[in-house]
Amino acid sequence: MSTLKELHEEMLGCVLCPLSRSRRVVVPGEGSERARIVFIGEAPGWHEDQQGRPFVGPAGQLLDELMRSIGLRREEVYITNVVKCRPPNNRDPLPLEVQTCTTRWLSLQLQLIQPQITVTLGRFSLNLYFPQVTISKAHGIPRKKDGVVYFPMYHPAAALHQASLRQSLDKDILKLKEVLAEAEPVPEEAPKPQQLSMF
Repeated sequence: MSTLKELHEEMLGCVLCPLSRSRRVVVPGEGSERARIVFIGEAPGWHEDQQGRPFVGPAGQLLDELMRSIGLRREEVYITNVVKCRPPNNRDPLPLEVQTCTTRWLSLQLQLIQPQITVTLGRFSLNLYFPQVTISKAHGIPRKKDGVVYFPMYHPAAALHQASLRQSLDKDILKLKEVLAEAEPVPEEAPKPQQLSMF
């Protein structure tokens, strides 16, 4: 698979797990193939299943607001979910669904993008990489694994249902800004012009 676009096109016909029978559309993800930062949520909801785009409902509007507060735009990051199809009635994804989707699709997305920072939104994406860690203890604390920095945050949907989590999200997004600054690639020094000699 050479490009995200080709990978996304292949995803649209996926029938590898039972979610393919209840979804309306596959929601691959969107953003820059050269993104330094990837946001990974749990699963598409009703709005996402209608539009085929990730994080376009109320939780997505909150994510956009959080990103804007630190100067990030959707076009420069990449946003996706652990599973690419909406579970029936927005239930939690089942272990087989998570395993199938992450093994076949998410891992390839990350291989193509190679982000410096992966932001896990909620417990499902956090537990992909840190199975024994709870989101309440891990949020806002960067962790490094296999050369990638992981930054756990609460899922924006959780803050919509539990107002007290909004303050944690606001603090964590500011911490993410610091982590991004520390991971800022150092520009290569411009070569010095050669002095021309008459002799």
